[in-house]
Amino acid sequence: MKPQEKFVGFDALKRAVSMVQILGRYGFMERLRRNGDNLSGACPIHGGHNQTQFRVSLSKNCWICFGDCHAGGSIIDFVSRKEGIGIRDAALLIQDWFNVRADPAPLATQPAERAGERAVQRSSDPDRNPPLKFSLQNLDRTHPYLSLRGLAVETIRTFGVGHCRNGMLAGWIAIPIHDATGQLVAYAGRWPGEPRNGEPKYRLPKGFRKSLELFNLHRAVKEDARLPLVVVEGFFGCMKLWQSGHRRVVSLMGSILSNSQEELIVRTAGPGGRVILMFDEDEAGRKGTREALERLNKLLEVRAVSLGGEGSQPDALSPEQLNELLHH
Repeated sequence: MKPQEKFVGFDALKRAVSMVQILGRYGFMERLRRNGDNLSGACPIHGGHNQTQFRVSLSKNCWICFGDCHAGGSIIDFVSRKEGIGIRDAALLIQDWFNVRADPAPLATQPAERAGERAVQRSSDPDRNPPLKFSLQNLDRTHPYLSLRGLAVETIRTFGVGHCRNGMLAGWIAIPIHDATGQLVAYAGRWPGEPRNGEPKYRLPKGFRKSLELFNLHRAVKEDARLPLVVVEGFFGCMKLWQSGHRRVVSLMGSILSNSQEELIVRTAGPGGRVILMFDEDEAGRKGTREALERLNKLLEVRAVSLGGEGSQPDALSPEQLNELLHH
């Protein structure tokens, strides 16, 4: 690749190149059997012999090995494993192999917040939310709304939430959002109580793409991988489950599972991993549960938990109720 050529973002690369193309380049397609949307066979990465241990979803453009690899993911992850190189180097190889080129796009600049915070340049890279160049200081972690939502001092401190007095989130409860590596990429705002003047309960910064992240993933990946990964909709549901001892928990920050979030869940759960869906009991939550079950069930062991009455949410349940539902 020529030095002046721009690096193509991961998501753009995955849209441009299919698993079939990657497998074909290695000469592996003839070894695999096709059944509808899926390919299966012995794993071409670790040289296995079990004809069902390696699987590819053509529509999702991802793979998983239930054998010695104990891994799965995208075209980039496959090349990374096969070549024994890092993710970025694998992406550069694919970009070169298939002559994928980057389209120039201007940077968008987010206005600076008050209280001395610097402006944030949001990259046009569609594959990631760039780390923030500031952190909110002097958040009030004793605000009564936090205890009203049932959060203990340890939970408040761990998640870094608090009432914001200055800047773009003045008057709101600020909730830090980190990416999978633990870098701070955004603050969500939750109005403490009923919103004023018809405003929404939650606020996300302009340019932030929640579809690329799973809230609390950077903590969940550190927990015992043998435990099921619990997936909820909201921030407070995630914090309450963590507080109740179920610390391998993440939030979609909504009821719709994005392709990027699906890939993160599959990667975090691991081959043959278990996932528990605990969405809100409303129309959006039930629809999201059905769609997530259909998509994740092809690669993982997934079950959905019903919370009971209409409008029920995980954060409104007691630790005893949560334990009973998750261990049922």
